[in-house]
Amino acid sequence: MDIDQIRTFLSVAANGSFLEAANRLYVTQSTVSTRIQRLEAYLGVTLFLRNRAGASLTQPGQRFLRHAKALLLTLEQARHDIGLPSRFRDSVSIGARIALCEGLLPDWIGAIRRQMPDVSIRTDIGFEEDLMRSLISGALDIGLMYTPQHSPGLLVEHIFDETLLLLSTDPDRPWPNDDYIYVDWAPGFYAQHSNAFPNLERSAQVVNIGWMALQLILAQNSGSCFLPIRLAAPLLQSGRLHPVADSPRFTLPAYMVSGRDNDSPVLQQVLAELRGLAAAERQRDYSTLAA
Repeated sequence: MDIDQIRTFLSVAANGSFLEAANRLYVTQSTVSTRIQRLEAYLGVTLFLRNRAGASLTQPGQRFLRHAKALLLTLEQARHDIGLPSRFRDSVSIGARIALCEGLLPDWIGAIRRQMPDVSIRTDIGFEEDLMRSLISGALDIGLMYTPQHSPGLLVEHIFDETLLLLSTDPDRPWPNDDYIYVDWAPGFYAQHSNAFPNLERSAQVVNIGWMALQLILAQNSGSCFLPIRLAAPLLQSGRLHPVADSPRFTLPAYMVSGRDNDSPVLQQVLAELRGLAAAERQRDYSTLAA
């Protein structure tokens, strides 16, 4: 058994497919099959049922899943601990959606560093799917996202709600118009948007992250889209963006995800710091900007 076999097992389990696991690990499908076969030979059990629909865990595979996560987490922690300079007592990895990184996570990381200068922090940006896989595999300690998946080994905490407001570069231009950019924030946003605008045709521009919509609007100095008031606050204050009159406001919950059974004192301290920072964010008042 080696770490590549453990990573491959967890990837197949998370994706339900040898092919998708190969794509995620940047190896060939035959390499994935060989690693799983060797792992099964070592353990003396069959870990996956293979069929045309993909691969599903057998009962022994389900039992091994918890141990595989613990093994990988232990190996990752050992690698980080051994490689840490002596001035650091531990390391923590945090991943987040780009909208939560923009204007929020840098301040939060700065606050944690001031409180815990002897802790090394790695920060990654990703979509929920990638963040969840990294959390499940143990490669990531904490994930900040909008639409987490629930897993028995993970703790999902609601930390605050984003308020999405329809913003435009030109407050006097009638809306809707051809410059509207639809942002695929989350399934919940799609439902709210469809209920509010049942007859609205598909937008000429569709993006999967708010940051891209904002860059398109600023580059063209024209357009509109739904953005978190928190994210757009500097542009609202400077007059580059304006709320569209009489437009609805949508709620986008933000969550923090971490390992349920990880009792590392450092990780628990970081989680406590993040909860306190999220509580402060909940108290912030953006009402004057949205008026």
